[in-house]
Amino acid sequence: MGKAIEKLAKDRDHEIVYIHDKDSVEGDIAKADVAINFSIPTAAVDNLKIAFDNNVPVVCGTTGWLNQLSEVHDYCKAKKSGFLYASNFSIGVNLFFKLNELTAKLMKGQEKNYTAHLEETHHFHKLDAPSGTAITLAEGIAAQNNHYKNWSMDPETRDLKISAYREGEVPGTHCITYSSNIDEISIEHKAHSRQGFALGAIIAAEWLQGKEGIFSMNDVLNL
Repeated sequence: MGKAIEKLAKDRDHEIVYIHDKDSVEGDIAKADVAINFSIPTAAVDNLKIAFDNNVPVVCGTTGWLNQLSEVHDYCKAKKSGFLYASNFSIGVNLFFKLNELTAKLMKGQEKNYTAHLEETHHFHKLDAPSGTAITLAEGIAAQNNHYKNWSMDPETRDLKISAYREGEVPGTHCITYSSNIDEISIEHKAHSRQGFALGAIIAAEWLQGKEGIFSMNDVLNL
């Protein structure tokens, strides 16, 4: 993702003034107008705080660290900076989030007839499972359907079941299915490349520049 974002940012006439990789640091973050963070979960919070300490707002797409989200929100506010987190920056996925919520709302009251199941597939390099996108989808379902307040990866669960698969170089596929004895209803988002994620992150960074506060892709897309 870092390489994809760097290339696309340059194509959109942005200057890269700071790169922090696992083995090297180049440039000066204090010269940045905004930072984009796609790192491993264990490095995310420290990376975010470094940016806030330098008065640089951050767009973050790292998943797997959200147990510290409130801490990061508080730190950002204390530093009077800007922060935008999304489990997925793809424009299509964020529209899919809304479609998922609408579908869950329409299926409310049909729990005796239909059972919901969420499946996600990613490349085998992805460390966390289920994906942050899958968790966001599960939360969207829970917000609209009281029957699915919790999710689980247990095959025998009575909560919303999430199945996570890691294979090949799959950029990301998410499918929600409502099954009954006589039919099933499915909605699916399938990414063809990582470019959509990179473009969405850059659009979010362009939008966040100069802003103070906590934001989401709903703010960027006015959803």
